[in-house]
Amino acid sequence: MKKDDESGETPRPRSDTAGAGPDTGTPREPGGGILMGRLFGVPVYVAPSWFLVAALITWVFGGQLDRVLPELGNIRYLVSLFFAVAFYASVLVHELAHTLAALRFKLPVRRIQLQFFGGVSEIEKESETPGREFVLAFVGPLLSLILAGVFYAALYAVEPGTVPGVLLAGLMISNLIVAAFNLLPGLPLDGGRMLRAVVWKITGRPMAGTVAAAWVGRALAVAVLIGLPLLTHTGALGTAGDEISGMETVTDALLAAILAAIIWTGAGNSLRMARLREHLPDLRARALTRRAVPVESDTPLSEALRRANEAGARALVVVDGHGEPTALVRETAIVGVPQHRRPWVAVSGLAQELTEGMRVPAELAGEALLDRLRATPASEYLVVEETGEIYGVLSTADVERAFVQAMARPGS
Repeated sequence: MKKDDESGETPRPRSDTAGAGPDTGTPREPGGGILMGRLFGVPVYVAPSWFLVAALITWVFGGQLDRVLPELGNIRYLVSLFFAVAFYASVLVHELAHTLAALRFKLPVRRIQLQFFGGVSEIEKESETPGREFVLAFVGPLLSLILAGVFYAALYAVEPGTVPGVLLAGLMISNLIVAAFNLLPGLPLDGGRMLRAVVWKITGRPMAGTVAAAWVGRALAVAVLIGLPLLTHTGALGTAGDEISGMETVTDALLAAILAAIIWTGAGNSLRMARLREHLPDLRARALTRRAVPVESDTPLSEALRRANEAGARALVVVDGHGEPTALVRETAIVGVPQHRRPWVAVSGLAQELTEGMRVPAELAGEALLDRLRATPASEYLVVEETGEIYGVLSTADVERAFVQAMARPGS
């Protein structure tokens, strides 16, 4: 399962606080789904796509139960729904293994999300060593294998051909499949993380490991796209070729296409995020800061802009009578004031009050800079020297632009 937050979106300073749904009382986070609770302090979400997969599993497994236990009748769908929930509980255990390992290595985990085709543990920082990266990736499939062994052992305690026997057999096989699939050596799968760790250890370069594992991941995507329907059609997966209907062939092809797309996209996202992290040290507060001019709160906007133009500055800092900064004039607010009204609008009406979290040391760079911005989300920050002297203003837009440029550079 993919364990890092590699959605492909442009990273930006953000708050990790979950929001709430519209008057339903159901806790939600943007893009996270339904909050089911917290385990070891980490929020667990169920994405809306899970309900689609649960319905699909219920339908498919119900059809299999009809062949094995025809006496169940329509009750088989209730049993199938139980199987779907139990299977995703196994996936949650898989993701918890990643989460606990990350917490053991003091890596922050943003959330666990159960979604289409499995789950994601969103770990916000990379491992510091290839050894830790390998362990972090391996514990998930290891727990799935252990669960498969537990279900296999439990089969000896029940009668074969009964509902408990069929459920335990299904859970054993599904966990074996989860473990085997995730051990495939290509990103974004856990096996890809393990391959990345091995190449990182051999070469001493994390980027080399990412490139190797990502390209293997893309090769796996092509193999799944072509190979899965072929294996099913030839009966290599246990079904006789003459028993396969046209609908099953279409379903297998669609499943293969979805899986291949997920693997291919995840591999590409891993490459982009690795390139970004490689250039992260180049993101320095001092280099990204806009020059600013101090203005008092009652200064007309037109006058403040005139002073800024004369000084070659691109930002305005509101100061009190002693020259101490108290607020930052928001760029978006300036743009929203028509030219003819600027002589009559004071800068104080366009400013955001300066909080302690909005003061950023000029020497901050890389991950430390991003952590500081995430802690206090804002559109602008005051950048100060060690002496407390104003150096300038850091705009979130400039940070995002630097991210885009970093991701566009070729990896070394």
